[in-house]
Amino acid sequence: MSLEHHKDASLRFQQQVDNSRDYVIPFIQQEFPELRGLRVMEVGCGEGGVLAPLLEKGCNCVGVDLVPYRIELARNFLGQYSQNGQLRLIAKNIYDVDFLGEFRNSFDIIILKDAIEHIPDQEKIIGHLKQLLSPRGQVYFGFPPWYMPHGGHQQICENKFLSMVPYIHLLPRPLYKGVLRIFGEKQDTIIDLMDVKSTGISIERFERIVKRQQYKITQRRFYLINPIYKYKFGVNARKQWGPIAAIPYVRDFLTTCVYYMIKPEQ
Repeated sequence: MSLEHHKDASLRFQQQVDNSRDYVIPFIQQEFPELRGLRVMEVGCGEGGVLAPLLEKGCNCVGVDLVPYRIELARNFLGQYSQNGQLRLIAKNIYDVDFLGEFRNSFDIIILKDAIEHIPDQEKIIGHLKQLLSPRGQVYFGFPPWYMPHGGHQQICENKFLSMVPYIHLLPRPLYKGVLRIFGEKQDTIIDLMDVKSTGISIERFERIVKRQQYKITQRRFYLINPIYKYKFGVNARKQWGPIAAIPYVRDFLTTCVYYMIKPEQ
């Protein structure tokens, strides 16, 4: 059951805007109460919906995505901010030498919203982001932990039954791929799901990487029910129960979304 927002860019954009305004920005404001004038970059910005409320609050933003057509969608949705110079949208790899040359030590806030779980070599990118942060800069991450019930993004399956089965993504790769084929999933969908299986990240591994790369966690929030599920499944967000959030590994299986703010150790 491929969800409607997977197919409709306008709907996807509006859901990003609402989620950013209601949940992401209030979380970031625990560290940056006054947003006006801050320099913000989103890695994997897609249609640009996460940035829209930040632009409304007076931030100067850069949106970066590897997929040119998604950058074009963002230009369509956020054209007024591009025209007034408040927003730059770039189809480029942030590892490129010229990108680093232009933006070294530039950003007060870097955002990776539903992005880190799709990026290979997460340790490399988390370390690399330090070079792009301003002296007071921090990085926001929001992602679904790999071991949670739908951490494999199986909700993109066309088969309604498969899209609802929890933890199926934890099957061994050959068995998981076989099940997807038996239930008639398209090859493109199978490839996407196998890619997520290669890059999905758990709470515990994320925190180990953060520590190895010499960052400090400044804010952390776990959700029992991901705020984005309002749009996917019609259920309201709910924070994780404190005692569960405190139990390593167990929390990975029962937490559907995590938010972090991190900054380099001085």
